[in-house]
Amino acid sequence: MAPSIHHTLKAVFGFHEFRSPQQEVIERVVAGEDVFLVMPTGGGKSLCFQIPALHRDGVTIVVSPLIALMKDQVDALIANGVRAACLNSSLSPAEVGRVFQQMDAGTLDLLYVAPERLMMPDFLERLGSLKLSLFAIDEAHCISQWGHDFRPEYTQLGRLRPLFAGVPIVAMTATADPETRQDILGQLGLADATVFVAGFDRPNITYTVIPKQKPQVQLASFLAGRRDEAGIVYALSRKRVEEVAERLRAAGFSAAAYHAGLPDDERRRVQDAFRKDDLRIVVATVAFGMGIDKPNVRFVVHYDMPKSVESYYQETGRAGRDGLPSEALMLFGMGDVMTARKLIENSDNAARIKIELQKLNAMVGYAEALTCRRRALLSYFGDQSDHDCGNCDICTDPPQRFDASEQAKKALSCVYRVGERFGMMHVIEVLRGSKNQRVMDLKHNLLSTYAIGSNTSATEWENIIRQLIHLGYLAQDFTRFGALKLTPAARPVLKGDTTVILGKPRDAVQTVEKGKKRAGGRRDYDQGLFDTLRATRKKIADAASVPPFVVFSDATLAEMARSRPSDSRELLQVSGVGEHKLRQYGKAFLDAIATYGQQNSESAG
Repeated sequence: MAPSIHHTLKAVFGFHEFRSPQQEVIERVVAGEDVFLVMPTGGGKSLCFQIPALHRDGVTIVVSPLIALMKDQVDALIANGVRAACLNSSLSPAEVGRVFQQMDAGTLDLLYVAPERLMMPDFLERLGSLKLSLFAIDEAHCISQWGHDFRPEYTQLGRLRPLFAGVPIVAMTATADPETRQDILGQLGLADATVFVAGFDRPNITYTVIPKQKPQVQLASFLAGRRDEAGIVYALSRKRVEEVAERLRAAGFSAAAYHAGLPDDERRRVQDAFRKDDLRIVVATVAFGMGIDKPNVRFVVHYDMPKSVESYYQETGRAGRDGLPSEALMLFGMGDVMTARKLIENSDNAARIKIELQKLNAMVGYAEALTCRRRALLSYFGDQSDHDCGNCDICTDPPQRFDASEQAKKALSCVYRVGERFGMMHVIEVLRGSKNQRVMDLKHNLLSTYAIGSNTSATEWENIIRQLIHLGYLAQDFTRFGALKLTPAARPVLKGDTTVILGKPRDAVQTVEKGKKRAGGRRDYDQGLFDTLRATRKKIADAASVPPFVVFSDATLAEMARSRPSDSRELLQVSGVGEHKLRQYGKAFLDAIATYGQQNSESAG
């Protein structure tokens, strides 16, 4: 009798239970169905194709865009006793030959390939002669023009469905708004796929945005208590990246620069040192990150504001993939907005420029939010929350509030009267009674909502409308250049059945030095034992030439430091310890725990 997916989850991967909706996704893929999965970074997307790969006959082909990401996932699978390999440009001809031999012999469970290689005619022909269990397309948002990280090489993947009609496809992404999701399904020909949207919330991340005033001082202050933690600092330009990295090194931090202008060898060196915990901080452009499977990144700092909410969400999502408390800090200044706008406008694709400018405006709206950051972030992706998170700067240091019910009614009415076809600035012009040519040509000066908000400044209206978007009363349609439309939640506001309480803009100077609440509060495990286990892990990882997280994650070490297992049976109860890893590493960690306990009891005695 074949083992159950629950047995595979525990025995191979060391986890005791599925997260929602992993079990249902896995069952459908094992049954041979197409699935499209939207799940936050760190939510466990990989298991949704790795477990089916072990329960279906043949080899699973995993499409992955970056060499480092492939390598990390393959290393982690091999550490769990799974037969996995990758094909990419970093392999020698002899290594490629060995992988082909494994494919032909049927001794691989998973094979990771780049989209370019997968769609080569000779490779497709080779696949046609093999037994395939499924295709898994990671980072699926790369196929969409609406996505924030469009990659032309992904567009060929739409040919997989007609070429391999009987092979199920599971497409996955952490970052896709509703328009992008529809585009992905269309491009991949997944009309019959079951769609799972697992929510976008990352509750272990604390979100903070502060006005950018003395950025170097602000960054150094934030990093002061975090010298032993791994983190990424994002900046928009190569020059800025190098300046920030140099200043951090001069201040005694373990930091290095990473951007597309550096030699390949240097980029590889930085990435490997970071993955192996030999380097603490990478200062980078967006060239760095998608290929990072490192789960113990404890903070992500945006030294400059990113160009879209999708980019921000994806980049901050690289913090805390192991589920432990982590932080996302953004320094926000209007100069960043101008820089981002120039980068966007430096293109000859007019339609793309319009889309990206709308996305930039939404990013500015998030940075200036006076509502719970998490609610603002989730609402962008159509994932409404009805309560504040208590774990962002707005929640821990709230702005002054005011009853904005009347202004909300006026704004919502105006959106309705203009036919839910116009963006924020046009709605504000109608509310304020503007006499500009467009308002007159459209005869919007004849609407009942024309000039009903003339006593409120344009800046105040912008603040009010942004908060109405974040709170889920209004939605922006980026396929129609940011047109505002009412959501079902707007009806009770218009009828006067709901009171709308909004925040007043804060004094930037007052907020800049406010202390931030650390995510998750105090640690509930022995920090000394955790550090001992971390040193044990580093020694094992270095000997095997793999990143430490391939051995065990920080979350697994924290659980060991909490429960202090004394034998193999107890160690196997720790999340992340499967049977293969128990055989490989169990004795070393049990010995470290026992020795630490003896030393502590002796010193106490």
